[in-house]
Amino acid sequence: MDFQTTFKPITVQPQLIEGKSFDIINEEIGEHSFTEEQYPVVQRIIHASADFELGKSVLFHPDAVRAGVQSIRNGRNVIADVQMIQSGINKPRIGKFGGTVRVYISDPDVMDEAKRLNTTRAIISMRKAVRETEGGIYAIGNAPTALLELIRLIKEGEAKPDLVVGMPVGFVSAAESKEELAKLDVPFITNVGRKGGSPVTVAAVNALSIMAEQV
Repeated sequence: MDFQTTFKPITVQPQLIEGKSFDIINEEIGEHSFTEEQYPVVQRIIHASADFELGKSVLFHPDAVRAGVQSIRNGRNVIADVQMIQSGINKPRIGKFGGTVRVYISDPDVMDEAKRLNTTRAIISMRKAVRETEGGIYAIGNAPTALLELIRLIKEGEAKPDLVVGMPVGFVSAAESKEELAKLDVPFITNVGRKGGSPVTVAAVNALSIMAEQV
C-alpha cells in the first residue's frame, strides 16, 4: 500500500496491529493494582479509548471477572442500554455458549410507556429487561438513567444480574451513577468520573467473552 505522506505505519498487517497496540499499553501503563484476571479487561478498555487515565480508574467487584465469565459460559444474555453496544459486542462468542445480546430501548412498547410516564426510554428499557431476563450481564455505557434505574431494581430485589458493566459517559449523573453502583454488593465493573462510553463498555464485555472461550 502506497501512503502519500512521509510517515509510514509500523505495520499494515491487521493481525499484527492489535498485538503491537497491546505491547505499547504494557510498556506505558506503569504501576497498577489490577489482578492478573482483571488486567485483560483494563487492557482492552485502554485499547478502545487510548486513555490510560480512564483505564486506571476502572473499579472491580472482587467477583466481577469470575461472575462475568461464568455468566457467558452459562449461556446467559447480555443486556445493552443502546444499540451501539449491541453492535460492538462480539455476538458469535456470546452465541457460542447459547446467549444473545439484547437491547430494548427502541421497542415500541418501551417508547410508548416512556412517553406516557414522561420519563426516559432508558429507564423503561431496564424495567422491561429485568422482567424478561434471568441473571445475565447488563452493559450500560451511554445512559446514566438506565444505570440508576437498574441499581434501584437491584436494591428492591427485582433485578438479580450476574454482572453489571456500568460505565456511562457524560456530565449529568454519569459519575454519580457509577459511585452508586460501586456501593452495591453485586458483581460490577465500573470506573470513576465522567469518562466512559459505549466503546469501553463493549471492550470490557468482549474481554470477558475472550476469557470465557479459554480453557
